[in-house]
Amino acid sequence: MSDTENPFGDDASSPSQGRDESTGHPFEVTRNPGTAGVPAVREFTTGRMPCAEEEALAKLSFETQQRLAQEAFRRRKLRQYRTSLILFLLTLLSTTLVGADYWPLDILPGFFNVETQQTLLEHFERTWPTEGTPTLVDRFWQSIRMGCTYSIPLMAILLCHEMGHYLQAVRYRVPASFPYFIPLPLPPLGTMGAVILQGRGAADRKKMFDIAVTGPLAGLVATIPILYFGIQSSGYTSEVMPRGFAFGQPLLIEWLIEAIHGPPEAGMTFHWNGYATAGWVGVFITAMNLLPIGQLDGGHILYTLIGRKAHFVAWGLIVVAVYGMIRMDMYSYILLLILLTLTGPRHPPTADDTVPLGAIRHVIGWATLAFLLIGFTLQPIIVAEKRPGLEPPGVMQKDAPRDGVAGNRRGVRISPQNSQNRAWQTLIRRSHGAINDGSNLVRSGKNG
Repeated sequence: MSDTENPFGDDASSPSQGRDESTGHPFEVTRNPGTAGVPAVREFTTGRMPCAEEEALAKLSFETQQRLAQEAFRRRKLRQYRTSLILFLLTLLSTTLVGADYWPLDILPGFFNVETQQTLLEHFERTWPTEGTPTLVDRFWQSIRMGCTYSIPLMAILLCHEMGHYLQAVRYRVPASFPYFIPLPLPPLGTMGAVILQGRGAADRKKMFDIAVTGPLAGLVATIPILYFGIQSSGYTSEVMPRGFAFGQPLLIEWLIEAIHGPPEAGMTFHWNGYATAGWVGVFITAMNLLPIGQLDGGHILYTLIGRKAHFVAWGLIVVAVYGMIRMDMYSYILLLILLTLTGPRHPPTADDTVPLGAIRHVIGWATLAFLLIGFTLQPIIVAEKRPGLEPPGVMQKDAPRDGVAGNRRGVRISPQNSQNRAWQTLIRRSHGAINDGSNLVRSGKNG
């Protein structure tokens, strides 16, 4: 049999080439020898597909994976955005309530009880006189507006701070979450600030520096004008701790108050309105974040400036702070130190610690850290002591809001002899948080 008659050739196991007439694709054909009268079996092996089809399939697979990844990323970002928005609204609510001294919650029962409504209206008429005859609804919205003089400026400051971090992270394509605000409906702040979750090890030295330093600087850009306007629209009062506590005044705020209003007269204290309080909180949060420890902004900045030497600085500050609190019997930052110790004072390495910063960034970094000298106070909140037997009787135990600031829910004068620790008094004076009426440290107690 010739090759034309037997396309498989003489060798039963030798392959031969063929072509599919319908598709034109080449194939190999192999003949296996039959046994015991069983005819040979023909095997067809299809050859490789053309490169164009492989490329088309690979491209389709890649595009499918891309679409799935983009959809997963979009859903994750949508969840982050939803969570961030909910926390933002809750924090706005909590800071508004604190700024209004919880008057909206006190007023709400009056809408459901005629006797309570009459008591509230009589109290407001006596302590918060206005033109005309406002209804309880009018009083409710007055208290909301008064609370917003604190909450809206404060939320603007926090938002500027966190968006400074976030936009820099987006600029450098470093994975970062939306800002997460932390509501805390308790006086005197109403919030614990906000955080951004950032991918560890995704930023090199220069990127980390830019992301870290932009937050405090952006926050200060919003804080300074709000603080200036608030101090300008506030003033001195003869009341002592009208809200049951006083704010420790860092050098920056002391300078502004004296530059605008002059030094206080004997027996006078500064009366903070909502804008001034928001500005004070902005200075406090910025200074606290610039502490060069761990994952705080100051920790990021110092690590990018001096590298691993920042670890020794962080541990040294913690040891000195603990010793100082024990020695002087004041524990304003004890919770912060516990959290920083648990999360770790050491800063993790960046993606590349060898990237140079340049002279300009070094100057900006050290100047930003130097804000601690004028923005930090050892005693941020001076809480009034409670003196039993001085609480006024009756339903209402606080004055109505005045001048855009919550009224006296807690403020009562007490004698300077209640201060038992001389070292504590000295430290309070040095931290600019004392209310000194010449020779005595005057503090007020909490009513109910």
